[in-house]
Amino acid sequence: MTERLVVIGGDAAGMSAASQARRLKGPGELAITAFERGHFTSYSACGIPYWVGGTVDGPAALIARTPEEHRARAIDLRMRTEVTELDLARGRVRSRALDDGGRESWTDFDKLVLATGARPLRPPLPGIEARGVHGVQTLDDGRALIDTLAASPGRRAVVIGAGYIGVEMAEALIHHGYAVTVLDRGEQPMSTLDPDMGARVHAAMCGLGIETVRRAVVTAVLTDDEGRARAVATEDAEYPADVVVLGMGVRPETTLAEAAGLPLGASGGLLTDLSMRVRGQENVWAGGDCVEVLDLVAGHTRHIPLGTHANKHGQIIGANVAGGYATFPGVVGTAVSKVCDLEIARTGLLEHQARAEGLEFVTVTIESTNHAGYYPGARPMHVKMLAERRTGRLLGVQIVGREGAGKRVDIAAVALTAGMTVEQMTVLDLGYAPPFSPVWDPVLVAARKATAAVRAAGM
Repeated sequence: MTERLVVIGGDAAGMSAASQARRLKGPGELAITAFERGHFTSYSACGIPYWVGGTVDGPAALIARTPEEHRARAIDLRMRTEVTELDLARGRVRSRALDDGGRESWTDFDKLVLATGARPLRPPLPGIEARGVHGVQTLDDGRALIDTLAASPGRRAVVIGAGYIGVEMAEALIHHGYAVTVLDRGEQPMSTLDPDMGARVHAAMCGLGIETVRRAVVTAVLTDDEGRARAVATEDAEYPADVVVLGMGVRPETTLAEAAGLPLGASGGLLTDLSMRVRGQENVWAGGDCVEVLDLVAGHTRHIPLGTHANKHGQIIGANVAGGYATFPGVVGTAVSKVCDLEIARTGLLEHQARAEGLEFVTVTIESTNHAGYYPGARPMHVKMLAERRTGRLLGVQIVGREGAGKRVDIAAVALTAGMTVEQMTVLDLGYAPPFSPVWDPVLVAARKATAAVRAAGM
């Protein structure tokens, strides 16, 4: 008897799950129906700022697999179709065709995959829905923003929020010739870094000509007589804007799941077991930006929305849906970005996160270079490392520097996953040649200094 799989969400997690399940089971064994409310599938949302900024072409260059390619593999992919209700008791979902007069229908399933992603934060401020205000989450969002930039009568942009998306979008708007102001509530940009490391990002943004206003509490988007954004107001000032971009982060899109009574975590993401099966459900799986994942350092679930996780979730879900067994053990919170040529990376816990977990720790920060100092073009690099005070267990690493800095965080990510101490890290056999690294790699220099700090703290 042919089983019926329904997938809600046509991007990384959803279509990876559908594709993996199809590899393992043919159409005669498993019928797959997938729903996507947008115009695109299987695309790189991470590439949107670079498309907007003109660094890469889009949207075609950002699409890994088109709807037609999925359908050619016997996946019934229904585009521009929004699922509006889950009926778990009867094993069916209600959907609405967005381009067909809102026609509704029910689709039965034996197994269900939820890959509904995340939604950009849009606080309920006056004017937040005005024309000229853009979130940046999907390719549809990117196209809408590019259209606005092309039609904008002025050259002033305000970005609200200075996280990864906010910083990347600010640089993209600079490339369009806009005067850019970034408004952020934080002490420094990049709340995914400690403030002392965020200050280095702030300096780089200033060097690009980006005005960054810290500790800014946005109160409204002001509009003109035609209902279009003209400025952003804070508690202290008004900042003229022809275009407003929201970069305040995202939240799990779990409206359907919550209405169906599925379990959610502290940040609103779906809770799953290691096989990505929704807790308490036999035939429902979830993955991607709509779930919480186990933080291997903190020891509990957190919402960490990244495309790398989503693709892995999809592979694991697809294997399990098809009758196999695979698990996703957790993450350590690794992320990397850039502003201009400044590379920004982190993994593990920040200081405030370590304190919240009740951990006693030491911190060290070192300055080194991206390769041997005598080799032409050596540039400075700063590495900050956190280690548990009593055990020396590595807790987190942040890196800010030029070429070659960002991907060094992968060394720390592996060490965190393995539960290594900073002392164990000091003898890691890393590759060395003058064009790539000093004799002592900056991460190892930080590990040596952290080892000394742990020993001193234990005296």
